[in-house]
Amino acid sequence: MATLKSNNQSILKKFLLINFIVFLIIGVLTLFYLNTVKPTLIKNKTASHIKIIDNTTQNIERLKIKFSSENIREFLFSTKFLFQSIDRVQIFDSELNLLGDTDTLDLDPSAFSRSLNIIEMSDLNNKNISIDKLNEDKNSFESIEIFDDLKKYSYSPDYGKPLTISKENYDQFFLVTIKNIVSDSQTKGYLAITENANEIKVAIDERRNFIIRTALLVALVILIFSYVLNRYFLKPIKNLVQYTNIIKNKSKEKTNIGNIKKRNDELGKLSNSLDEMTNELNKRISTAENYSTDLLHEIRNPLASLKSASEIISDTNDKSQRNKLIQIVSHDVERIERLITDYSQMLRDEAAISSEKMQKLNLKEIAQSVVDDFNSIYETKKSISIKLKSNGIKNYNILGIENRIEQIIANLLENSISFSKNNQEIIVDISKSKNDKIKLVVADQGSGFSEKDTNKIFDRFYSNRPENFGEHSGLGLNIVKNLVEIHSGEINAYNNKDKGARIEIKFPEA
Repeated sequence: MATLKSNNQSILKKFLLINFIVFLIIGVLTLFYLNTVKPTLIKNKTASHIKIIDNTTQNIERLKIKFSSENIREFLFSTKFLFQSIDRVQIFDSELNLLGDTDTLDLDPSAFSRSLNIIEMSDLNNKNISIDKLNEDKNSFESIEIFDDLKKYSYSPDYGKPLTISKENYDQFFLVTIKNIVSDSQTKGYLAITENANEIKVAIDERRNFIIRTALLVALVILIFSYVLNRYFLKPIKNLVQYTNIIKNKSKEKTNIGNIKKRNDELGKLSNSLDEMTNELNKRISTAENYSTDLLHEIRNPLASLKSASEIISDTNDKSQRNKLIQIVSHDVERIERLITDYSQMLRDEAAISSEKMQKLNLKEIAQSVVDDFNSIYETKKSISIKLKSNGIKNYNILGIENRIEQIIANLLENSISFSKNNQEIIVDISKSKNDKIKLVVADQGSGFSEKDTNKIFDRFYSNRPENFGEHSGLGLNIVKNLVEIHSGEINAYNNKDKGARIEIKFPEA
């Protein structure tokens, strides 16, 4: 049972493990995707920055702008239309001193007051106030950050190429692009472009959140599916496996598959088929065990007789007694042989019938064929006449296996012949009864049955036997009953009013 539980759990574990691996792969691919998205978006921003830097550098060189605070400020003021999409442009000299900043070009006094808070409105018109001082006060923390970046850039192996740096500050995402300004093959200064790129952060966050929500939703679906899979499929399968193991091990442990059998799906059909197969196997096992017990009991008597006769034969010199003993031995051997033969045939029939298919048959034609065969043998041998009656109707259709129907009729005739004397008559009568039944009657003129034995003649090794029982095993009528039941028929035995016995069989009409 522990193994069964382990096997059942392993299916679910394998399922969850596979999904976990898939999740892991998707997670790695997602991280890879997010890591590629960000550089792509930054690269697009950098491209616009480089374009502005190139245009600005060309204008500085074309206008021959000197790298002083006043000239650079005037230049930035005159070309500020170039920087409308940019939050901030800063120009430094070769010594990394800030010369100009677009943040200081806004002449709106309120802008300065918002930025500096300590500068009075009247001070804005005071020409003695240093622009550098304003820049220093307004952009002190950014200048320090930019200065550090500039210093790193100046010593970078990629010096001369645009360098883009991403920065995050107070949930704000910035991109800074730095490049040296070259004039006459010499670096005159540096240009730094700063842009608030929160849309990149938002885009990445949206993608990440979407992926997380999707992953959680898929995980929830998988958990629900796992629950349904375990409850409605794995547990029923476990019960079926447990059921088969109980049968296999002949355990007294009980398991209920009744609920599974009520299902209308494939598992329900499988459960019903398995239950029917099990019942059929148990029935066959029980039948085989009973047959074996009865056969053993039945063989003991002739074996005892055979043993006694064989012992006496060696000690007697009387020829007539010896011949009588030889007849007894022959009779007993024939009896044992017949028992074993019929028993083996019965077991083979049990196995073969399950694979044979039913078809529409004319009972009259089959009966006529069997009757003709028996008449050719017993009219000469015992002067016994077998007649077939059918009320003039041609077709008596039933659903069955042809050779099994022949076997039924043949066994009944053999039984009737065993109890019949010479010059007697056996009647085979076929007719239609009520409720769409086809009736087959075999009646003889023999000794008949005792009233109390009528219901027992179909038992194995029935005891009311003729003197020449050595020709028969006692299984014939039992085999007939089993074959009739397989064909959904009914069989009964009666005594005729005047003389003999009568066997009646009713088959459903096809």
